[in-house]
Amino acid sequence: MTTTAPHPVRLDKESCYRAVKSRDRRFDGVFYTAVRTTGIYCRPSCPARTPGYANVTFHPTAASAQAAGYRACKRCIPDATPGSPDWDVAADVAGRAMRLIADGVVDRDGVDGLARRLGYTSRHLTRLLTQELGAGPLALARARRAQTARILIETTPMPYADVAFAAGFSSIRQFNDTIREVYAASPTDLRGRRGSTRSTHGTVEMRLAVRTPFAGHALLAFFATRAVPGVESADATSYSRTLRLPHGVGTVRLELDDLTGEGTAFVPATFALEDLRDTGAAVERVRRLLDADCDPVAVAEAFAGDPLLGPLVRATPGLRVPGHVDGHEIAVRAVLGQQVSVAGARTVAARLTRQYGAVVAPDGELTHLFPDVATLAGLDPEDLPMPRARGRALIALCAALAEESIALDRGADRDVVRAQLLDLPGIGPWTADYIALRALGHPDVFLPTDIGIRDALAAVGRDPRAAAPLADTWRPWRSYAQMHLWQSLAAETEED
Repeated sequence: MTTTAPHPVRLDKESCYRAVKSRDRRFDGVFYTAVRTTGIYCRPSCPARTPGYANVTFHPTAASAQAAGYRACKRCIPDATPGSPDWDVAADVAGRAMRLIADGVVDRDGVDGLARRLGYTSRHLTRLLTQELGAGPLALARARRAQTARILIETTPMPYADVAFAAGFSSIRQFNDTIREVYAASPTDLRGRRGSTRSTHGTVEMRLAVRTPFAGHALLAFFATRAVPGVESADATSYSRTLRLPHGVGTVRLELDDLTGEGTAFVPATFALEDLRDTGAAVERVRRLLDADCDPVAVAEAFAGDPLLGPLVRATPGLRVPGHVDGHEIAVRAVLGQQVSVAGARTVAARLTRQYGAVVAPDGELTHLFPDVATLAGLDPEDLPMPRARGRALIALCAALAEESIALDRGADRDVVRAQLLDLPGIGPWTADYIALRALGHPDVFLPTDIGIRDALAAVGRDPRAAAPLADTWRPWRSYAQMHLWQSLAAETEED
């Protein structure tokens, strides 16, 4: 079996069984093992006795195992793992659908809404997902709700009624029935003896699962350097920001530390939400921010023999590609960052926020939402604190985003989005690719003209003019190569 976690649907039974026999943690969340004799499904690394080959089947998703009549193992808790990195990066319909379902699109807009976002009829989409993932969109959304509910039950003191609606269930009865069916336990059984208390002002504390190693310090430094005052804040151990969510606004505070060991670790997160129905969407967007579904072991092995990247990967194991909670925001910030320093872009973003961002709290560090694209699209380029050409590019981008002619979510076709961005005046390859890197979660993006990349290559004696052909050898993980080169500059600065 390869170590790069291949597409789970294409794993044959022999390969899957070898992973189960070795209890290989790298495949947790990539596929699930269902045992006929017990009626349960497990993660590949489950510590229980390995079932007989004739008694197991393998499923690409937890929803597929549940649809086949299996319940989650109480010992290994298979749905508590990070999501499959294959579905996180896949550009096909299944991968795009999984990312939108995780964001709660089915809960908010139904299967028809999901199908419209992907450009298919609901019937054809259901057929595609069932063929590819073993379950249709309703079953996939149900599995996601059950997983969110379990996390809330086991890691927060929220009352069960609040948990039900925060996880996306439409009724208490539906919540209770689903939990009993999926986990063969009641919500009270899952929580144990801790009991519950009333939730306070929509505050939810939980732990977000990530694969290890996880370079939390490097991620924190990246966010801190670019933090826009009023929207974001960072200190020595944490990063916080405001959130624009489907039903209201919120904030999140993340404790970011380096995490080692094997398998899964957890990032503490505290959400303050105006509407608890946004819990699922908030969690998913913050997981994107953290690149939580990355398989760092597979990435490291891909670069292990590279004379340039190998030492950088060993110096910062588990480095992530920072995502974002709002594609529109990062697109605007990408334009602001054209041909200026990080500090300069941050200053302009702060000015726009003070002038045009909605106030969410008059005091404290997190006071504003970043300006929405509809507001910015209505401005005169002459009034923006930037060169006129860049101002026109910003207005054109915001207009396209406000009209929804360009979609910057994890369900978008990345190649189509790039072409649409390049058609806009003033948007070049650097801007389009930076948006793909952070807004779309593209794992294979490289910015050969970026000044940081050129400086990093020059520092190790490589010709910056050869950046593009050099990066071709790093496919399909060029986004991670990009981050390691940027990180090498940050490390030099810290040493100085």
